[in-house]
Amino acid sequence: MLDRSARLRQLSEIDQDLIRLVQDPRFSRWLEQVNATGGCAHPIHLTGSTTTRDTATGEVLHHYDTHDGPGERLLIRCRNRRQTVCAPCSRLHAGDTYHLVRAGLTGGKSLPAAVREHPRLFMTLTAPSFGPVHRVATNSERCRPRRNATSCEHGRSLSCPAVHDATDTLVGQPLCPSCYDYPAHVLWHAYAGRLWKAFTDSLYNHLAARTGRTRSGLRRTVRISYAKVAEYQKRAAVHVHAVIRLDGARGPDDPPPSWATADILAPVVRTAAATVRLRSPYSRALGEQELCWGAQLDVRPLRAFGGREGLADDAVAAYVAKYVTKGAADTSAGLDHPVTDLDYITAARLSPHVRALMRTCWRLGGLPELERLRLRAWTHTLGYRGHVLTRSRVYSTTYAALRAERADHERGVPGLDDGPDAITEAHWRYVGSGHSPGAALIAAGIAEDQDRNREFGRAELVAVPGGAVGPG
Repeated sequence: MLDRSARLRQLSEIDQDLIRLVQDPRFSRWLEQVNATGGCAHPIHLTGSTTTRDTATGEVLHHYDTHDGPGERLLIRCRNRRQTVCAPCSRLHAGDTYHLVRAGLTGGKSLPAAVREHPRLFMTLTAPSFGPVHRVATNSERCRPRRNATSCEHGRSLSCPAVHDATDTLVGQPLCPSCYDYPAHVLWHAYAGRLWKAFTDSLYNHLAARTGRTRSGLRRTVRISYAKVAEYQKRAAVHVHAVIRLDGARGPDDPPPSWATADILAPVVRTAAATVRLRSPYSRALGEQELCWGAQLDVRPLRAFGGREGLADDAVAAYVAKYVTKGAADTSAGLDHPVTDLDYITAARLSPHVRALMRTCWRLGGLPELERLRLRAWTHTLGYRGHVLTRSRVYSTTYAALRAERADHERGVPGLDDGPDAITEAHWRYVGSGHSPGAALIAAGIAEDQDRNREFGRAELVAVPGGAVGPG
């Protein structure tokens, strides 16, 4: 805690910075830039220029130069997806994710509306057990009750009669850290991407076997499209939420054959996941580890067009978008930035379980046999190397397309085009990032105002029949 004099000095610095900003003759232009970034908490500072010319006549159609701008800089969004790092940009990212996932379920954004009639599932794949952990109670059940409580070889009880709620710090922590298989946990994270690839390949094989077709013949008939998001459980193990859609061989524009239904696909998902097996590289310290998916698997159909049974498209899209913006502080797993040494892990505010995982990740990263896994570079994510959200190539639109559409909308001229003979020359240079203390205060106020206006807009849209909205 800062003492009174330190707080006064801090307030004085902010006041001085605010006065400096407001008295600057280019303050209004700076304010426009901050508004344009949505009050981004850590904007990127660029200097340079962009010029658009007509190649036939040499006429300058558009020109912008930061030389005459506030601070001779242009502020752009940091685009960080993590809510704990930049709330305004994470909110925008969540909105983009919602529309990306929803378009793959209901059409729009260059996809035909007929995709909502394709077989679709929402599924969750989990990691296997690496050791017993404390659990959240359901229906007031005790954590791990045992009539004849026994102890492990380290003298710790394998029973827990407590009733834990979701806020209990014990939830997710091992009953015995010494028994917990930390190396297997880290290696499973490192191979999670390959496990998913093996699962999708196995899905084709099991679907062919169930329908009496050859694998090559099936791939000429149907195509499996998906979008998946990774989430950390309380035990700091990643599990995967995924939307799976069956298309015809040419993608979303091609309807699947009549035999391809959600009822056919659901059991195939279960058998395909159960048979996936991978082996990690042999290590003198660890031997060879067999990696697989966990026994807990949830598969649910999505509501057919005009039907009443199954999960709703909007709810699933919002569910996925919510997890995309979660940072390490939200999930109690890892850190939001890379780790530089073991001392940093010791000093960080982490649970004992997560700290043990990070130390294991750092230790395994030093083994020559595991060097190609680059575990030290991914220590902050507990060895998980994948993107938080990935999709198959033709599942839906892209983040780039959504951002371009938003940029056209903000310019007020959707689809603005300078013509086939126009060429743009851009010269930009990175010169910094972030805000001064006073600027950060103003940006936070702008972000709060825009968020409030957005909520008012959402409330008005919801009041209109059929006005479905998502995050952001």
